[in-house]
Amino acid sequence: MLKRFLSEIGAYFLLLSKTLIRPQKASIFGKLFMREVYDLGVNSFGLVLFTSTFVGAVVAIQMFNNFSASSFPVPNSFVGYATKVVLILEFAPTIISVILAGKVGSYIASSIGTMRVTEQIDALDIMGVNSPNFLILPKIAASIIFNPLLIAISIVFGIWGGYLAGIATGSWSKADYITGVQMYMPQHFIWYAFLKTAVFAFLIATIPAYFGYNVKGGSLEVGRASTQAVVWTIVSIIITNLLLTQMFLS
Repeated sequence: MLKRFLSEIGAYFLLLSKTLIRPQKASIFGKLFMREVYDLGVNSFGLVLFTSTFVGAVVAIQMFNNFSASSFPVPNSFVGYATKVVLILEFAPTIISVILAGKVGSYIASSIGTMRVTEQIDALDIMGVNSPNFLILPKIAASIIFNPLLIAISIVFGIWGGYLAGIATGSWSKADYITGVQMYMPQHFIWYAFLKTAVFAFLIATIPAYFGYNVKGGSLEVGRASTQAVVWTIVSIIITNLLLTQMFLS
């Protein structure tokens, strides 16, 4: 079991060594990059906005309930501050990345896996094309560049969701919530969030690509590879989140 796991890790890094090199033709890479931006990023806007808005509302309500149950009086403005910090530090970069791992990861694994079982990748190799670089690098670049934008939008809409929750429930005033959102927060929290996002984006693009690229068999194996890709991507995100938190916030 351990031997197989280490073998898979080695094969993953060998694939990366073929992927992370200069593209053979910049013009073709540019077209592929823009297509991946649309497929991996733009198509995820709706899911990110919907999830962020409602979870932001839930976080704000939970913060209000916790502060209300405290034995010490806590100003309602801290609802806005706590919601902002939770969204920036953990929810937006980590939970949204886990959601994207399911949506984007399965798409990457299945699309590359289908190309493998239909021998399209073999055809690229025969023509002298560096297939890992051709297929995977545009996905990596699109994810690393576009995912931080999705996370920034997630933070904004999450905070807005908390604002709407205050209007709907009447538990805290608009002025208190806005005051809390404007309260000082260490700048390195924001840099930490976007650093995590970039690392998670790399994992979301490369791990499913590895599983899809190494599919053997037919359509049934493509489905299994997609499932494995999503599971291992989520596991990698959770472990990496722990390591990054320990490194930068401890």
